Amino acid sequence: MTETVARFSEISSLYRAAFVDLWGCLHNGVRALPPAVAALQQFRSKGGIVILVTNSPRPRAGVERQLERFGVPRDCWDAIATSGDSARAAMFIGAVGERVWHIGEKHDGGFFEPLKIIRDAKDITRVPLAEAEGIVCTGPFDPLADPSVNRADFLFAKNKGLKLLCANPDIVVDRGHVREWCAGALAELYSEMGGESLYFGKPHPPIYDLSRLRLDAIEPGIGSDEIIAIGDGIHTDVKGALGEGLHSLFITGGLAAEETGTADGKDPDAKALRTFLARQKIAPSYAISQLR
Repeated sequence: MTETVARFSEISSLYRAAFVDLWGCLHNGVRALPPAVAALQQFRSKGGIVILVTNSPRPRAGVERQLERFGVPRDCWDAIATSGDSARAAMFIGAVGERVWHIGEKHDGGFFEPLKIIRDAKDITRVPLAEAEGIVCTGPFDPLADPSVNRADFLFAKNKGLKLLCANPDIVVDRGHVREWCAGALAELYSEMGGESLYFGKPHPPIYDLSRLRLDAIEPGIGSDEIIAIGDGIHTDVKGALGEGLHSLFITGGLAAEETGTADGKDPDAKALRTFLARQKIAPSYAISQLR
């Protein structure tokens, strides 16, 4: 049974660490969300550890720079685990070959920068699709274009037997008031067409392994029952938490605001929330309209 709370502080004393989503939780793709910042600052002031766990395809240094631009203060988090870093590690050990076709925007070039922690890393070269051994998808070429524009290329790739490495399992995000497609939408399409997609972000285990490594580097020995996962993605943040044996705090005012009847920071409509969760067949531990 999911319990609705008004503030994170009502339950935060039950946990020693929080795995916190970024987009739709701590920022809206444009600027920081002050109530969320304050909630995490308060949690840390009482000894809590905050690991930011994001499906961003960027390396953690790039995410840190982005957070600074958005106005997210450094004192509300301890460490960052990104889907990009988890996927990069797999790429540099040759998960999809050494000659790869890159789907993504120009600003995703940092994904291909050498990863020092990988011994005997493969020499990864970006090539046209016709010459590729595999695909690396950090996001669509155009985040506003329907994923179906990739069908012809994906049919060619599937027939060649290429694997697609997905650096961000998210399907969509909201940048301010504009909804954009993410790499997960392309990976989903490729799988539906019969291709093989490899995932490294939430809700899949590799990013949680990385998150625990980040947490252990700060304070070893924190158990799963002492960690809460917070985010607005029912099929990423909440599903991932369930798979890892973690409690979860579902932000209803993010991606599912309309379905859960959440508006202007008010509590979600109880009936709409029950209906939504029943339809998704997923039950978070707690629900809150926004992190605060």
